[in-house]
Formats: sequence, structure tokens, C-alpha cells
Amino acid sequence: MLSQHNLAISVGILGNCISFMVFLAPVPTFYRVYKNKSTEEFHSLPYVIALFSCMLWIYYALVKTNCVLLITINSFGLLIETIYISIYLAYAPMEAKKFTARILVLLNFTTFGMILLSTLLFVHGHKRLMVLGFICDFFSVSVFVAPLSIIRMVIRTKSVELMPVNLSFFLTISAAVWLGYGTLTKDIYVALPNVLGLLFGIIQMVLYCIYKDDRSNPVDPTHNEMVVPEIALEVSDDASAGHCCTRVVIQREI
Repeated sequence: MLSQHNLAISVGILGNCISFMVFLAPVPTFYRVYKNKSTEEFHSLPYVIALFSCMLWIYYALVKTNCVLLITINSFGLLIETIYISIYLAYAPMEAKKFTARILVLLNFTTFGMILLSTLLFVHGHKRLMVLGFICDFFSVSVFVAPLSIIRMVIRTKSVELMPVNLSFFLTISAAVWLGYGTLTKDIYVALPNVLGLLFGIIQMVLYCIYKDDRSNPVDPTHNEMVVPEIALEVSDDASAGHCCTRVVIQREI
């Protein structure tokens, strides 16, 4: 039989694999940006937050030590989110570039720098890990607010036409795996936010089962023709804790 330590490593490797795929989910979006030489209606904020989250979790893992699996997936996340943001800055309008630059300076340099210096100078030993864990969980939980908009939309329209069901499914599996990893390693800071992620994921899957038979296109009451929704999906993910921020941009054409 597998020991608890070996089982935790196996679950962590599985979490890395799932999170790796989730990190790559926005690739079609940025290929579209590169191909069209335009960011259209996409926003950079989810990717900036994802980058910040990866930075926090890498710092947390380094302080805790012996957290190779957290470091590997978040290092990949750091790299891929940097690429996404670079592509965005290359093709975004000037105002969007300025906004992205301001958020990067405020969040990824100033805020992270303050967290780094304050925890190194004023917090020591186990308390440093505890403070970092609470900070990571705070941002993780704030990211989990995103699925609420999807849940609310499905309940209001009684349709799952606009739900990214495949992504929601894999994010639910990701939350379950990282919850298992956090439980096996007795890391409450990894496990805790994924309880919320798993809960929201299950709710989305239940709603999909309830409303999946009603996938008809919505009708614009002011016109006699059918409205065809075009969905642009943006994802940001903190894979180390198995959670993700999903934003659906709906563009309706007649």
C-alpha cells in the first residue's frame, strides 16, 4: 500500500498535470489576439492577478520548504502569464496598455514588494508561514467570486448556453485534487480555498444537469431574428491552489 507521503506526491503530480492544462486554456484567446493584431474586448486584469497569485504561492512554497510541486506548477504559471501579458501589451490600445502597466506596478511590484519586505523584516519563524498562508488564501477566495456571475446567469436565464462547461468541469476536478493534496500534506492554506472552489464547481455541474436540455439560442424581443451569442472566454488561474477566475465576455450579433 502507498504511504501517505507517496500518495500525497501522486496527488500533487496529478494536480500539476491538470493545472498545467488549465494554465494553457487561454492559448486560443491569445492566438486570436496575435492573429488579429487586436485585443478586442479582452482585459488584462485576470492575467495580472494570476501572475500575482503565482508569485505569492512560490514565495509561500519557498518559506515552507519541501514544496517542489507547488513551485513547479506556479513557476510554469509565472512564465505563461508573463507571456500572455506581453502579448496583450503588444497589441492593446494605448489606454489599455497604460491601465495594465499601472496595475502591474501597483500589484506585482509595489504590493508584492511590501509583502516580501514586511514578512522578511517583521515576521519570523512559523508566524511568517501563517501570515503568507492567510494572504494567499485571501486572494484565492477573492478569485472564487468569479463563478458566482456564471451561476447567477444560468439561474436567471435557465440556460447553460453560455456556461463554459468543459472548463468548469476541469476546474472542479482541479479543486478536488488540490484539496486532496492539501489534506494529505496537512497544509490548511492549500486545502481551505479549494473547499470553496469545489463547492462552486459542484453547483455549476448540478445546474448544467438541470438546464442542459434547454440549449436554445436566446431571442431578442425587439427583433424577429434569432440572436446568436459569440462567447469570448478569458481565464486566469492560480493552479497551486487549484482555483481559477473565469470571465465570460458576451458579444451578441443580429
